[in-house]
Amino acid sequence: MITVRKAGLSDTIQDLGRFGYQKYGVVTSGAMDAFAHRVANLLVGNEETEGTLEMTLVGPCLYFEEHAVIALCGGDMSASIEGKPIPMWKPVFIQKGTELKMGPAVAGCRMYLAVAGGFEVPIVMGSHATYLKAGIGGCEGRVLKKGDRLRFKARKGQAEQIFSRLVCDEQCIQSTDWTIANNVLPALADQYEIRAIKGRQYSLFSEESRRLFETGLFAVSSQSDRMGYRLAGPSLRLEEEQELISEAVSFGSIQVPADGNPIILMADRQTTGGYPKIGQVASIDLTLVAQARPGNYLTFREISLEKAQELYLRREKNIQDLKTGIALKFR
Repeated sequence: MITVRKAGLSDTIQDLGRFGYQKYGVVTSGAMDAFAHRVANLLVGNEETEGTLEMTLVGPCLYFEEHAVIALCGGDMSASIEGKPIPMWKPVFIQKGTELKMGPAVAGCRMYLAVAGGFEVPIVMGSHATYLKAGIGGCEGRVLKKGDRLRFKARKGQAEQIFSRLVCDEQCIQSTDWTIANNVLPALADQYEIRAIKGRQYSLFSEESRRLFETGLFAVSSQSDRMGYRLAGPSLRLEEEQELISEAVSFGSIQVPADGNPIILMADRQTTGGYPKIGQVASIDLTLVAQARPGNYLTFREISLEKAQELYLRREKNIQDLKTGIALKFR
C-alpha cells in the first residue's frame, strides 16, 4: 500500500482504455502515453492491461507502507528516495517505510508508475481508467489527493518472481543491472517532428493551408488537456466553408475548428466530431505528442499509411522482444 503525502498536479490511475462503450457516448480514456504505460507494467511482471499511476507535469510524494517493486517510465520527474535518484526504465525494489519524492518534469510531461501486482481499484465498464469529467474509474473517479491510500493487488506469476529476486532488507533501493535499450526509447525534447497521415478532409483545405500544415511550427497551448492538444501557429482554412456531418474520431485525429488552430485529439477525446480533419498522427508518434508540454513546438511530416503500419509493427516487435527478455531474466 502507498499513502499520498503530497499530491502532484494531476495524478490518476490509467490503463489501456475503456473499450466497447463509445456507441453509448462513453469515451475511451486510458494512458496518454500507452508505450510508457505498457513498458512500466512489463518491467514489474504485470499484464499490460494493469492500471498504472499517470503523473502530469509535477509528481507527488508517496509513502510506501510495504515492500514493493516499481517501474518508472515516460517523462523524467527526478524521482528520489532519501536524496538518492530512482533509475527509470527498469524494475526497482522499494523498501517499506520510505518516501518516494517526485518534482516538476525536467523532460517530457507524463511519468508512469507501475507496481508489481497492480493497484487495487474498482473496474468500471471493464477498465481501471480514470475519466475525470464523468467521475468514473481509478480512485473515486478523481485525481489523487493528500491522504489517499492505494492498495496493491497480490503478486502472481512473473510479478512475484521479479519481486522475490529484487527484495532486499538492507537497502531502501535495489534495481537490476540492465535497462531498456536507448534506441527503443522516445527522445524527449522541446520540439518534436510528428509524422501524420493525410486526414479524411485533407483535400478540402486550401493549397496554402496544406503547405502551412507541412511546413509550419505549432506551439502546444496551455489550453491543452487529456481531451485534446490545442495548437497555436499558422491558421489553416478550408478552400470553401461548408458544414460536415459528424463522424468517428480517434486518438491522434487532427481537427481544425473555425478559428483555424488545429486540435490533436487525445485519450479523453469525444466519440464523434464534426470539424474537418487535416491529418492523423501515426501511432508510433502518439508517445511524443503525449510527452509534449505547453510551450513545446510540433512540426508535421506526411507519412504513408503503409510506412506508419511498418513502424507500428516494428515497435510491437520491440515490445515482444522485451517481454521475452524479461521472461528469460526472471525464469
